[in-house]
Order: sequence, then C-alpha cells, then structure tokens
Amino acid sequence: MQTKKEALEKLGRSKFRSSFHLRKRELAYVREKGLEEIKKHAADIIRTRLAPAYIENDGKQTPMKNHPVFIAQHACACCCRGCLHKWYNVPKNTELTQKQQEKIVALIMAWIEQELENEEQKP
Repeated sequence: MQTKKEALEKLGRSKFRSSFHLRKRELAYVREKGLEEIKKHAADIIRTRLAPAYIENDGKQTPMKNHPVFIAQHACACCCRGCLHKWYNVPKNTELTQKQQEKIVALIMAWIEQELENEEQKP
C-alpha cells in the first residue's frame, strides 16, 4: 500500500497525469470555498460518480475542466474505474468501500493542496 506522497510522486512521473494543473479560476474557487468545502464536494463526487459497482458511462463520467475536483481526479488517476484498476489495482464492477472512497478523497485533497502550495511559491 503506497502513501499519498508516494502516489503523488508516481503520478508526477507520468507525462499525462502531470500535465494537469489548477488554473487561476479553480485556485480562486478553492480559496473562496475553503478546503473543507472542497473535500465535501470531492466526497460527494466520488460517492456518486465513481463508487457504484456499475457506471453506465465509465471512462467518460469525469469532465476535464470546470471544477477543481474533476481536474484532480484526472491528475490522480481517480477519474474512472479503468484508471483506478490500472493505477491502484482496484477491481472493476465492485462497489467502492467507504475506506476506499476516503483514500481517494484524501489523495485528491493532497493533490489540490500541493497545487495551492505550488501557486503560492511562484514569484
């Protein structure tokens, strides 16, 4: 079982996964809403769009823009069940447990926090 830090480092080595970043608009949204509210959004999105055993539009259920959590899902390979299986060996066609959902949300939030930190370090 890898840590959040290890997962983020591995994702950072992927050309595709590391191409995702929050734009000024999404960063402003995170600051406006606060991390706790964004975490609630993430939990709801994961519960409704990723946790069910069968997802009708799996592989296409996560937009690539318009919400920080959607962008984070792609950056963290938590956007569909195929990516969860490929990156984290999470079986397809089984409902995600509460613990699995919490781990996904924690990874998404760690990525978002990292994006905030990176933005703050820019001159």
